[in-house]
Amino acid sequence: MINRNDFLNNISYLLRETFEGSPEGRGSAYLDRGVGVFATIEKISAETASRSIGENEASIAAHLEHARFYLIALVEFMNGRTEKVNWDESWSVKTVNESEWNFLKESVKRDYEKAAKAFQAIENWNDDNIGEAIAIVAHTAYHLGAIRQIIKK
Repeated sequence: MINRNDFLNNISYLLRETFEGSPEGRGSAYLDRGVGVFATIEKISAETASRSIGENEASIAAHLEHARFYLIALVEFMNGRTEKVNWDESWSVKTVNESEWNFLKESVKRDYEKAAKAFQAIENWNDDNIGEAIAIVAHTAYHLGAIRQIIKK
């Protein structure tokens, strides 16, 4: 049996590190210390966010919108959603202007906060919501890595 508080503390820590970066003076689950989604996208312009590194490759904005969409969809599933999700819609953003980029960045912050609160609200962790919480962390960590690789190109 998994202790609720142990699981919640660990999964919340990983979610927080993915978005906010590793806290000063604590261990890191990631190789790069102090980076997370917010620090990574903070100084990126809309032009850079719209750049693709190759034909048919996703831009930073596309990765960020997809990760945001996935985050909220899985939180909804954790809260009882049963209807299917149109995953193709999650890749609808390709390019952004400055106002769209700022809106997307704010939306990611808002939806991350919703997810963090949703984790805290779960009293009974079970096979489904444990899997969904782990998927949220793994999936958003993947997209953080993809965004960081695009920036390097």
